[in-house]
Amino acid sequence: MRGLAALALLLQLCAAAAALADPEEDYTEDVELILSLIRKDDSQAELESAPSAQFLRCTKAEWRVPGNYIVVLRNGTHENQVERTMRALRARAARRGYLTEITRTYSGAVRGFLVKMSSDVLHMALKLPHVDYIEEDSTVFAQGLPWNLERIVQTEHESGKYTPPNDGAQVGLYLMDTSVQTSHREIESRVMVTDFNSVPEEDGVRVHRQANQCDSHGTHTAGVVSGRDSGVARGVSVNSVRVLNCQGKGTVSGVMAGLEYIRASLQTQPISPLIVLLPFAGGFSRTLNTACREMVRSGAVLIAAAGNYQDDACLYSPASEPEVITVGATNAADQPLTAGNTGTNVGRCVDVFAPGDDIISASSDCPTCFTTKSGTSQAAAHAAGIAAVLLNAKPSASSAEVLQLLRHHSVQQVMNLDSLPAEHRLTTPNMVAALPKSTSALSDDALLCRSVWSEKSGVSSFDTAVAHCRQGEEMFSCSSYSSGSRAGERIEMQDGQKLCVAHNGVGGQGVYAIARCCTGNSVQCQSSASPHTGTDAECPTPEHQLTGCSSHVESGGVIDPMRPLHSSRKACPARVGTTSHASCCHAPNLECRLIEHHPSSFKEQVEVSCEDSWTLTGCNSVSHGSVTHGAFGRGNTCVVKASDQGKGAAAIAICCRYRPLQHESSKHSHEQNNH
Repeated sequence: MRGLAALALLLQLCAAAAALADPEEDYTEDVELILSLIRKDDSQAELESAPSAQFLRCTKAEWRVPGNYIVVLRNGTHENQVERTMRALRARAARRGYLTEITRTYSGAVRGFLVKMSSDVLHMALKLPHVDYIEEDSTVFAQGLPWNLERIVQTEHESGKYTPPNDGAQVGLYLMDTSVQTSHREIESRVMVTDFNSVPEEDGVRVHRQANQCDSHGTHTAGVVSGRDSGVARGVSVNSVRVLNCQGKGTVSGVMAGLEYIRASLQTQPISPLIVLLPFAGGFSRTLNTACREMVRSGAVLIAAAGNYQDDACLYSPASEPEVITVGATNAADQPLTAGNTGTNVGRCVDVFAPGDDIISASSDCPTCFTTKSGTSQAAAHAAGIAAVLLNAKPSASSAEVLQLLRHHSVQQVMNLDSLPAEHRLTTPNMVAALPKSTSALSDDALLCRSVWSEKSGVSSFDTAVAHCRQGEEMFSCSSYSSGSRAGERIEMQDGQKLCVAHNGVGGQGVYAIARCCTGNSVQCQSSASPHTGTDAECPTPEHQLTGCSSHVESGGVIDPMRPLHSSRKACPARVGTTSHASCCHAPNLECRLIEHHPSSFKEQVEVSCEDSWTLTGCNSVSHGSVTHGAFGRGNTCVVKASDQGKGAAAIAICCRYRPLQHESSKHSHEQNNH
């Protein structure tokens, strides 16, 4: 102890001599630091008795960055005292076996430094000389709303604030993906990892299975659906089912097993309403499509990625399954997503598009990290979130009704489809999913319709194309389109299902069948054919409404449709050699009417739209001397195309609605007064 005292005296004399040479420097703390390192006891009692500085931390626990601390020194502290404080902290931490890392110093508004260290060292740091307070680091966020969330909100809202109609809290969702980092602040307590795991071995022999790699895709997707700040429906409960490995690859057999696991889980613990999100794509698989179809029939809503191959979505599964809601991706300019040799799949198997480019969401790199990803997986996650909002407001909605609502509330005709291959421009839906402006009206059974395109037929005479509706939809009409000649279309029954069958004409170039499929209010439809060739097809009772007309030439010649009759007699006329089919529907308060557009001169394309509150159920062309190539519904508009001959063609829309209750009450009151 005498030697230590002598050494202390010598050090103090050296410090005094140094101070004489440089009066502005104070070396007392350096002496104390050296002595503390020499002493074995480190004067623990003195450290405990020293006054403690204030410790501050973010009020939101999930925004804190543990292990990172901003040490702020008192006003008037010199730069050399900052250095000494950092050295003292390192020394005291090292004596107890802890490492510290000074990553940044501050000399502007405050003097201090940023240190990475264990929270166990914090009590020592708070007792260092000159320390005013220590603040735990925390996360800050840009307050501009990410473009994708801004895009799906159609109502006026506070800048930088996401305001969906509801948070989807009543809806459960199964996410079939990679594993998920459930500790991430975005999805913590929002995702439950199931015990299912069916994935193939990763390719290659030197694959590193770090958690942040294995969780990457699933964590980001879960964040888009229900993330605290990046999610579309932030109240949705997500169940993770791992079917993709660390490289994002899975197998059809693994996905099949995952779907069976979900079905079995629902037997013991039912969830309703339920969404199953499939953010992946593989080659066409009849087996996988069948499994998905059966899942929908059990009551679930299945939503899948269209695929990122800039190809026809019908070539991939589960995107090609008609009962699955298939989602393509758009960028911030509302255009189909492209990125080099990759981009969104398109075509008739895509049901709707959604934001899928540079989407900000949870990163598996750390519990507070964010990253951007692009693709149809992200687009499908947006659609799943919007579907959850819809189901939260209308829990009894079927998968077919959810699809109709998604399309009804989408932003329409904003994409430039000219960039797509010619064969997909007509069949690709031009609509980007968005949240409804209000969910108050979703409980009403509105009449909603969509056009379902078939695959193009062969070019031989009498070749046909077939389109049909989903389970839960009614076929209100059937039409056809061909760039060449066509022999018309008809509705036929097969195994209890209505089919819209289009006929290629002699010398034709192939034909499409277009079924007009609708949902709403227990409507029942039937098709009435001409009793004989050349005779009219009529609706069976006055209570039935004429919702569409079809006709075809038995000989395969070019069809020349006639104007529907829509007065006291509801019928579809037929020319000589032609058979007509009248689509006739009955439901309480259903009413329909014709709207026509007859251009004064030739136009290659003629359009006519139904008015607000009315829905397009049928679309017909009538020639004024020109060859008509067909008629089809696009949104709520009837589109007719004709060749450059004669005086063109007219477009005739059949528009229907459920009569408003106020109108119905007035009608009954008028009838009672007449009695």
